[in-house]
Amino acid sequence: MWLFDEALPLWAQRGADRLHGGFHEMLDQEGKPTAAAKRARVQARQAYVFATAGLLGWHGPWQEAASRGMAYLQARYRRSSGLFRTLVSRDGTPLDDSVRLYDQAFVLLAMARLREAGFDGGAMETAARELRQGLAEFRHCAGGFRENSDRPFQANAQMHLLEASMAWEAVSGDSGWATMAEEIVGLALDRFIDRQRGCLLEVFDASWRPASGDLGRLTEPGHQFEWSWLLHRFGSRRRDPRALQAARRLRRAGLAGVDPARGVAIDEAWSDGSARQSTARLWPQTEWLKAAIHLGEIEGDWTSAEQAAEALQGYLATPICGLWRDRRLETGAMQEEPAPASSFYHIITACSELFRVALRCPAASASVAIRGRAVTSAAEMPLL
Repeated sequence: MWLFDEALPLWAQRGADRLHGGFHEMLDQEGKPTAAAKRARVQARQAYVFATAGLLGWHGPWQEAASRGMAYLQARYRRSSGLFRTLVSRDGTPLDDSVRLYDQAFVLLAMARLREAGFDGGAMETAARELRQGLAEFRHCAGGFRENSDRPFQANAQMHLLEASMAWEAVSGDSGWATMAEEIVGLALDRFIDRQRGCLLEVFDASWRPASGDLGRLTEPGHQFEWSWLLHRFGSRRRDPRALQAARRLRRAGLAGVDPARGVAIDEAWSDGSARQSTARLWPQTEWLKAAIHLGEIEGDWTSAEQAAEALQGYLATPICGLWRDRRLETGAMQEEPAPASSFYHIITACSELFRVALRCPAASASVAIRGRAVTSAAEMPLL
């Protein structure tokens, strides 16, 4: 009910920029847009959010909202190369013409979700294929892709490219998506994951070895969970025991980053499990929930999922229902700041997993409320 009756209507109305197009970057805790510039990733994520809402059965204006995000991306961010620039001003004037791998991954993910939701499949598939071809400029001679940043060899953007590839693989007959997904998973298993500790590192050198100094020891508990969720899905589809084993180890690595006092997954840790940055943003809680749900499906133990859901709910307690807090401080208090639109992608994906498992697994929940009514069978639930 929070998602369908509060959050989606609020962000479809107040989150939409009716003057300049696209979506606002964030809303303050009174539900008013801030003056922030607009990142490409946010437009793509919001298009994804509303297409997902349509697949879940929300009856609000999801088609108009999803189209808004994709149209704005094409009009204001797409460069002549077919790739998408990073940043525009509130009125759509380009501010940063550079191209980031991270942003391209989210454009691809949004296109896949719109394709799944029934938008012009041929046009989406053609655009996605052209964008995939454009990624050649990010190719790295040692395999994988390099990011256009001061840390070019990192796992994060490639994780989202894996997510997008898997999304396209599910809706397209183009074998190129499966090839890309398999390449990234291979790189993760061989290079990103520390074989001794079972955790996934963040920053590497040009040979995909851990970066020198502290950067090479950096981990993020949220990314342990997020990679675990992706590798579990990948391994389950392909019956790949190596990917499934890595997913289990990454879940354990993520749990080492859960602060028992506050009951939240922290932002950053060292590879030995000790805390580096003990603040706790919203998004690691959603990734904890997704990974914990898969654990519950395998082992029948829902304790971790219940803890993650409780952690996430703490961020959704706001004066205006449908907004969220983004950061819990070391003291346990929430930081007073606007709600970033970028978090909605994380929230709705976690909700999708939660709704799915609540209906498929009686041990997880006897029923779940959809659109204000009790739904008691998986057949009644629109599944992704």
